[in-house]
Amino acid sequence: MIVENTQTQMRKGILEYCILSIIAKGEIYASDIIAELKKARLLVVEGTLYPLLTRLKNNGLLAYNWVESTSGPPRKYYVLSDEGRKVLEQLDGTWQELAFAVQTAIGDRNN
Repeated sequence: MIVENTQTQMRKGILEYCILSIIAKGEIYASDIIAELKKARLLVVEGTLYPLLTRLKNNGLLAYNWVESTSGPPRKYYVLSDEGRKVLEQLDGTWQELAFAVQTAIGDRNN
């Protein structure tokens, strides 16, 4: 139970960063974001993703475009706003610092 809780908290802590990083690659549909997260072994369901996307949009980090679909209703494609790109750059730095700190802390454990 303790391990599972810690694993969940670790994943939650990096989920927004990963979502912003995926969207930074270019305009993307929500189901494609889920596919990218699954490929990275960060399993996310729509019920988790959509509230996150809404919060990121409401915070001015994302914008979206409606694109007509040939097989159904229009689709919402997400892009980073200018503010989203600035925040992502800051998070990139934070990630580098955290990765270094963790690697330094655990680096000698197996030697």
